[in-house]
Amino acid sequence: MKRTSSATWVKGIADMFASQGLDLPRLFTAAGIDIAQLQQPDARFDAEAISRLWELAVAWSGNPSLGMDRELANRHVNFDLVGYVMLASPTLKAGLKCFARYLAVISDAATFELEPQGSQHCWLVLGHIGNSRPVPRQRQEYGLLALSTLCCWITRRDVQPRAAEFTFPEPADAGPYLRAFGCPVRFNGGATRLLLDNADLDTPLPSSDPMLFDMHQRVIEARLVRLGHASAAHRVSEAIVRLLHLGEPRREAIANSLAMADRTLQRRLQEEGTSFQQLLDDARRDLAQKYLAEARYTLTQVADLLGFADQSNFFRAHKRWFGMSPGQYRARLLTNEPVTTLD
Repeated sequence: MKRTSSATWVKGIADMFASQGLDLPRLFTAAGIDIAQLQQPDARFDAEAISRLWELAVAWSGNPSLGMDRELANRHVNFDLVGYVMLASPTLKAGLKCFARYLAVISDAATFELEPQGSQHCWLVLGHIGNSRPVPRQRQEYGLLALSTLCCWITRRDVQPRAAEFTFPEPADAGPYLRAFGCPVRFNGGATRLLLDNADLDTPLPSSDPMLFDMHQRVIEARLVRLGHASAAHRVSEAIVRLLHLGEPRREAIANSLAMADRTLQRRLQEEGTSFQQLLDDARRDLAQKYLAEARYTLTQVADLLGFADQSNFFRAHKRWFGMSPGQYRARLLTNEPVTTLD
């Protein structure tokens, strides 16, 4: 599955790059992207190309913390329709649940989930999926900063995170991160995530409006249909991705989570020309690329995260997907050597 990001989101990133003195036409050409597509609201950009764009922008700017500036995020980030449905939600938590549900409108290469931390806090966790090469740290970190500013924007107050955590090693200068997030920042962590108080998440939104909420939901659901993300197959795939780290999910459990009878789910998937087992295999393959690109996971941990009960099953599946062992695949990923999926 080819993963893409919306023109609205990419244009915000491009405007941020331009504000830092980068030559956009030259940058986009070097990344192999048609810059004219930015003027087409419904255009989508290949997620791998966006990673190349970030890599070039960081190299050409000479700034390893490019984008790590709260004012830049406030000025240039655009969450499009997703932001509007969030604004009309009753609380910040409800808005973030909408963000998780409709994130594919912004990018179906990104993942988001809320993970409770005790009784008083919750992690906001961002990730990427379906990459055949490591995602630049700046791209991931800017996404988390954008999410932090979004929380302030829809609540119209300063939502102060308790902590920000990144998967990458600590940079030579952590100052930009501390200033951007205004909280303790940790590196070499298990995820790219932000810790908020439940009291902030339960904050009623001043712009909450049930009528506008319903209207924006209808508009964004129609957008998802056009993108092909309203199908039963897509909903099942997203549910599998959320649950795989807990073990191989059962079809009946997925159907129940979607408020659907198991027989109904089977019929709909058959009508769409796929099956639960195929979607499970596809999700594992996409997530394998994500986890193997991150050296902090051992191969045993990757097998567990993909829901395999036995590491040998993971190795056999991986050989079928990519024609090589997980270790060989990881070595190629970490040296930016192209790797492909076998059909």
